[in-house]
Amino acid sequence: MRETKFIQQNKEKWEEFERTLDKPYADPDKLNDLFIQITDDLSYSRTFYPNRSVRVYLNGLAQRIFSNIYKKRKLHFRRLRTFWTHELPVLVYESRRDFLITSLVFGLAFLIGLVSCAMDPEFVEVMLGADYVEMTRQNIASGDPMAVYKERGRFNMSLAITMNNLWVAFLTFIMGAIYGVGTLAILIRNGVMVGAFQYFFIKEDLFRESFLTIWTHGTLEISAIIIAGAAGLTMGRGLAFQGTYSRIRSFQRAAKRGLKIMVGITPIFVLAGFIEGYLTRQTETPDLVRLAFIIGCLAFVIFYFGIYPRLQYRRLGASPIRANEALPVPRKSIDFHSIKSSGQIFNEAFTLYRRYWQTIGWAALGASLLYCGIVFNATPRPAYDLFSFPSQFLGTVSRINTFFINEDLRFLPFINVLIFGLFAAFVFRKVRTHYTGQREEAPLWQDWLRTLPGMALLMVMLWTNNPLTLFIVIFLGAYPFLWMYTAIDRKQGAFSSIQEFLGLIGTNFGRILSVMLVFMMIGFLFFSLLDTVLFWLYLDLISWVSTAEGSELEALSIILQVGTSVFMIFLILGLMIMGFGLLYYTLQEIQEAPGLRQKVAQIGEHQQIRGLEKE
Repeated sequence: MRETKFIQQNKEKWEEFERTLDKPYADPDKLNDLFIQITDDLSYSRTFYPNRSVRVYLNGLAQRIFSNIYKKRKLHFRRLRTFWTHELPVLVYESRRDFLITSLVFGLAFLIGLVSCAMDPEFVEVMLGADYVEMTRQNIASGDPMAVYKERGRFNMSLAITMNNLWVAFLTFIMGAIYGVGTLAILIRNGVMVGAFQYFFIKEDLFRESFLTIWTHGTLEISAIIIAGAAGLTMGRGLAFQGTYSRIRSFQRAAKRGLKIMVGITPIFVLAGFIEGYLTRQTETPDLVRLAFIIGCLAFVIFYFGIYPRLQYRRLGASPIRANEALPVPRKSIDFHSIKSSGQIFNEAFTLYRRYWQTIGWAALGASLLYCGIVFNATPRPAYDLFSFPSQFLGTVSRINTFFINEDLRFLPFINVLIFGLFAAFVFRKVRTHYTGQREEAPLWQDWLRTLPGMALLMVMLWTNNPLTLFIVIFLGAYPFLWMYTAIDRKQGAFSSIQEFLGLIGTNFGRILSVMLVFMMIGFLFFSLLDTVLFWLYLDLISWVSTAEGSELEALSIILQVGTSVFMIFLILGLMIMGFGLLYYTLQEIQEAPGLRQKVAQIGEHQQIRGLEKE
């Protein structure tokens, strides 16, 4: 039988097999029957068409059902277990010098805090704040010096502390990108604060009670912060000392290693938050029990991050990451017709971003200038009345909603729909241009109009302005962007493309949510750079060279903060939009399989080369 006839006879059966696999719930008996038929066809093709594409295609189908049904869960569980028992300990051992440096830096900063408080009693108010110190003194006077750990409910306190500690840890890690200097600065600040906090209770003759209370959760919490600092130093060292690699390649290697360490300590922060919310407040627990718990936590940290990594390294040798780093990494083009994981989408979004970063940077600058020009000229009120930036840690992050909702600027959501919609249309065009390989001929304003309903829906989500806003954006924020791109890619009106959009997302909520979580986390990390010492030094420098004074200087500072913050939002949004564009094509491949259909249609096509047939 000729190959073309064999394909024509079985093509419909193979397509039915693919549709059955794509369904969220498939009949096991039907899968079994189809699998038997596919393996029979595969055996036939191996016999009569051993060097043809049809054999490769059928082999792929057979592997797909076997791996998806029989191996997937087992391999995922095994991979997770291996990470904690093998990969992470070896990575920790290979970064042992960074662990030693961060431990010494934090310990030295802790001693500086102790000595500074001993020499200057007012130093503790500088580090901890006068209000906090006064509240603690009132608690001491009332007979419960540790009442600060009992003010809120157990669950709310655990959740808030866990989120705060995770944020501080990731900020400590990401600041390693500034050649490790930012990480060391954060460690020094935290070390001095802990030292000052501890000496304050020593001075009040409450060392024993404070030690047993604070270090009940602090042993794991502070250890994890030091480990996060080591991960940041690992990343910074790769940027500073590139070795034989290019600087960007060296940074990628080091960042990957540091990020894996950060993932490894996340459960420790969760556990520390639980302990602080539920156990630390139990100050009536016998001292011996609390001391034993502290020693147990310390023993765990020393064993898992000190002794066990050395044992595993001697047994296993270099980590899988290190073993693969020596291999050259070819520059690959983006395959828009493959089904990608959230990690692949994230990596390829950065690949696209690097290609168009100058264009996106100029577009973000223009959009932020347009935003500021409209906002600050649409009302006679001074700038410092329109926006406020708290001076405390993460103050800018806590006020990010003011760029979208402002009671003094009722028109702001409408302006945001227009400006952010235009920026989204521009970036989505870059993704589609990369996909088609052709320059868009239609004017930009047509795609801009297609984005407006989706952007309006996103602004409605932000308009809620309550504690649920963040969760609404995380769980539903990706859908407006996918709606926008569905309209742009298919050259339809926004409302005309709703049916295609709903068919596209299907039952892929988990995949969409995972992509959104990744980009939200990265976005918040980069936006948090606006709450670092470097940004405030930049503002101080502007104030030094400016001739403005008083209210004019304050207004200038607010305008600069708003402009820089909005510019950062647009830069982060550009990366997210590229990620959603790649997600769109992944969902399209899952639901409609255009790439697979194209490959199937090409089966049997051949050329004559020296009298031989070749695919």
